[in-house]
Amino acid sequence: MELTITIISISIIFLGTVFGSMMVFILKKNFSSRVSALIMGFASGVMIAAGFLGLLIPSIESASESYGDYSVFPVVIGFLLGGVLLFALDKLIPHIHINNNEEEGTKTSKITRQLKFFLAVTIHNIPEGLAVGFALGLAYTLKDMSAFYAALSLSIGMTLQNIPEGAAISVPMLKEGISKPKAFLYGLFSGIVEPIFAIVGLLLASSLTMLLPWLLAFSAGAMIYVTVDELLPSMRENGHYHFGIWAFMIGFAIMMVLELVL
Repeated sequence: MELTITIISISIIFLGTVFGSMMVFILKKNFSSRVSALIMGFASGVMIAAGFLGLLIPSIESASESYGDYSVFPVVIGFLLGGVLLFALDKLIPHIHINNNEEEGTKTSKITRQLKFFLAVTIHNIPEGLAVGFALGLAYTLKDMSAFYAALSLSIGMTLQNIPEGAAISVPMLKEGISKPKAFLYGLFSGIVEPIFAIVGLLLASSLTMLLPWLLAFSAGAMIYVTVDELLPSMRENGHYHFGIWAFMIGFAIMMVLELVL
């Protein structure tokens, strides 16, 4: 049963992005600003809830058991290091955010705009894959089925937000003159990093058990950094932020339901 949950958890986060990217063959134009706000708001709610409920709380519990009176250090430092990593990637890797067309990272003309769009989403997907992997690693360490179901609930939440996110990757690329099949492939390949980093996270967390509180907090920090840096500003920039706020609330609520049910 544990292996089945592991395979499902790692697979569906990628399939969610693939399914969302397929929307490029159905939609004839880019999303309206209202729909864009809904997508970004929903994704933000899922990411924030997953960071707190699926990663930080288990990190605190694990640190309390392993580090006792010093449990604050792995949680706080790990959380901040996750943000530092994403900040460094933002500064070093040339990329363009699709929603606001803002270019970040090292300035270079050797990389096409399309590849910079792709890199922006890829950076975003790394902490999501790690989050699922670390949660599964915690479950194998605890040898508790409830922990496996908690990891599955985290994976389901990531998948739900990956579906509209996959569409938000591929559809805007049509404006860049990219064909629909190529835009779909950009979305598909941007999602491949999630199962790859999920496996990396699983191997790290299951073999370095003393580092589990650090790893869980690290992943939470990276996810929350991405949300505050990219998703929340994109939600507000087109004037429909109240739709985005309610989408945020719904995304957060869905993650709470998944945590309680599973």
